[in-house]
Amino acid sequence: MDHTLANIRDYLLYNLGDALPDSVITIIMLIGIALVACIAYYICKGILHIVGIAIDRTPTKWDDDLLDDRFMRSVSMLAPALVVNWLLPALLIASETGYIRIIKILTSFYILWAVVRIIVIFIGNVYTAMSGRRRTRPYAVKGIFQMLKLIVIALGIIVAISILIGKEPVAILTALGASAAILMLVFKDTILGLVASVQLTANKMVHRGDWIITDKHDINGEVLDVSLTTVKVRNWDNSVSTIPPYALITESFRNYTPMQVSGGRRVERSIYIDMESVRFCSDEELQRLASLGWIPSGNITKAARMVNLTLLRQYLDHYLATHKEVNQSMTYMVRQMAPTPSGLPLQLYFFIRRTAWKEFETLQADIFDHVYAVVGEFGLRIFQTPSGHDLRNLPGIAKK
Repeated sequence: MDHTLANIRDYLLYNLGDALPDSVITIIMLIGIALVACIAYYICKGILHIVGIAIDRTPTKWDDDLLDDRFMRSVSMLAPALVVNWLLPALLIASETGYIRIIKILTSFYILWAVVRIIVIFIGNVYTAMSGRRRTRPYAVKGIFQMLKLIVIALGIIVAISILIGKEPVAILTALGASAAILMLVFKDTILGLVASVQLTANKMVHRGDWIITDKHDINGEVLDVSLTTVKVRNWDNSVSTIPPYALITESFRNYTPMQVSGGRRVERSIYIDMESVRFCSDEELQRLASLGWIPSGNITKAARMVNLTLLRQYLDHYLATHKEVNQSMTYMVRQMAPTPSGLPLQLYFFIRRTAWKEFETLQADIFDHVYAVVGEFGLRIFQTPSGHDLRNLPGIAKK
């Protein structure tokens, strides 16, 4: 093929050399090369269009995402540059001097740019394909793909410099190695972000859509994105906070997503009993509580000299054990805590099956509404700090 092109060149120079100057012949050859390059572009574009139609008809969707129209167009743009790079030295003799050398350099730059663009688009398509699938969407791999793009672009810049100055890329890399410390200082956040992204993904510490809390940064919300340099979190007040990924590695944070998928959300709340209301139950009180079904009637004789607080604990424990929204496979108990100046804490510890925020709060409130209402039935009082209204009702204090 190169021999045929040489014959074409010699034919044009032999027949037109006497009639036209060399510069005009060179321009004619350049126009011919440009026309051939345009034809190659449209031919390649047509072939890739047919390939795209075939890809659309395949049952799998991965090829649709990886080889999309943008990727096909970038590949077709590479064809004219390859044609120019092939025809230019074969048809033109004076390729060592003048504007022909500039055209060669520009053509090499264009080929390099097209190749880098193809690779970058393909990497982006891989990430898009992973983000669009339910099984791979949660993984925090955006930073890794961003780093791959940066590496490809950096290699492209190095090759472009080698083309411009006429040296091997290895020599440029060697020169850059001497300034590695400066580069590490400049790209410190990027390097730390890459390492953090790999650790977050490998250890499955955080994914998009997770609910996380970081007390130090005052963040409490849903993870929107994990990139090479930032983690975006939409707080529950709809504000958006950003922190570097390595902050999640070097500092502690809480991830509530495992709780949401575990089937139980914890409730750990205490009611404060007025200790002066704790006493033994009378027989009439035992009979009344038994008639209400709050203590087994067969245990009334055994319940002699029973303390009302003990009966309340037993009742609440049975109440949690039979509540349909309390997860019985997880720990539940009613325990007495150490006395405080504000009363005797009686803590209810259990897990609600509904983990969605609104449903959880509603069910928790329903359970404690019942608890507050039933305390008085056992002859107990809930401790409450006296208010101004209570003080005004004291004997000897005039009402205003």
